[in-house]
Amino acid sequence: MFNLDKRVYLLTAISFVVGMVELIIGGILDLIAADLNVSIGRAGLLITFFALVFGISGPILLYMTGKIDRKRVTLVALFVFFVGNIVAISSTTYSLLLLSRIISAASGALLVVLCLTLASYISEPEYRGRALGLVIMGISGSVVLGLPIGVSLGHMFGWRSPFILVAILTIVLVVSVHLFFGQVPTQPPMSLRKQLKSLNDKKIIFAQLITFFFLAGHFTLYGYLTPFVKTTMDFDGTWITIVYFVYGVAAVTGGGLGGVSADKFGVRRTLLTVIALLGVCLLVMPFVSFVFFWLVLVIWGVLSWAITPPVQSHLIKVAPETSDIQQSLNNAALHLGIAFGTFIGSIIADLLSVKQNAFIGVLFVILALGSAFISLQKERKVA
Repeated sequence: MFNLDKRVYLLTAISFVVGMVELIIGGILDLIAADLNVSIGRAGLLITFFALVFGISGPILLYMTGKIDRKRVTLVALFVFFVGNIVAISSTTYSLLLLSRIISAASGALLVVLCLTLASYISEPEYRGRALGLVIMGISGSVVLGLPIGVSLGHMFGWRSPFILVAILTIVLVVSVHLFFGQVPTQPPMSLRKQLKSLNDKKIIFAQLITFFFLAGHFTLYGYLTPFVKTTMDFDGTWITIVYFVYGVAAVTGGGLGGVSADKFGVRRTLLTVIALLGVCLLVMPFVSFVFFWLVLVIWGVLSWAITPPVQSHLIKVAPETSDIQQSLNNAALHLGIAFGTFIGSIIADLLSVKQNAFIGVLFVILALGSAFISLQKERKVA
């Protein structure tokens, strides 16, 4: 086993729990809508606001707490995250549940960026990449295990039950951090102005737009996958749990395949292929039969996470001097894309039909493809 600092595994557990809360709403969207007497589209805005707050607050809160002891910040963020889930459990109105999502998003965003920065800081240089990989695996693990478990609990015991599980796990994490984390020295925070100033090149801007539009297209449909498969496939709770499990396994595999492809075939070819194939998957999804549904679902899952390694490699190439900042901003672009996609998806689901979400998602994927052509073309001309 790798000679990693044992605290990295604790950071991985934190990212896993945060990932559960971020992703669980999509799987129990119909249950929330029915219980709180709101439309599917309005329930989908719970994903939109979470992603919007998550994308904006992470870098800001990390900067604001930069001079405070890291263990203390982690404990406070975990406590606020716990409160957010308690509010969700006790929510009897849509407004209260929306408030809980905002609280959980802000504290969860801080926890994720803390986990990434702390994993890098407490690890020896030769193990730094593995440490960061483990933390990211925590989030991907929540897709494979946490999301299906949450969906299954929600359909068996009600939509509040996954949040009860998360609250219990958060208490365990608070105790574990208090007992085992120790003290970690603070580092001078990087100014927000310097972070934004790094976006001074069109190549970099369009590289970030790849992620934004790709995730917007993906989540225009994925954010409403439960009502979509109920409408098109007539699936019940058990089948929906299987859908998310199959998708999650494929998604985690996609992250590794995306990295291998970028190394073997090049960033340009990988990026353009992944984006184009995602557009094809969204385009055919409303028309596939039961058998082909699973095939398209697996390909879609692989593609959805395969985009991250080549985009990050591309950012390192076009902005090597600010690569760390670009990774942080790319995470923000990712969540803003999720927010935008689910917002547009909510409008389409209510005004037209959830089936139409797939076609609107294709339009955003086309914009991602155009952004990739512009960013990659400029990089090639400079070379």
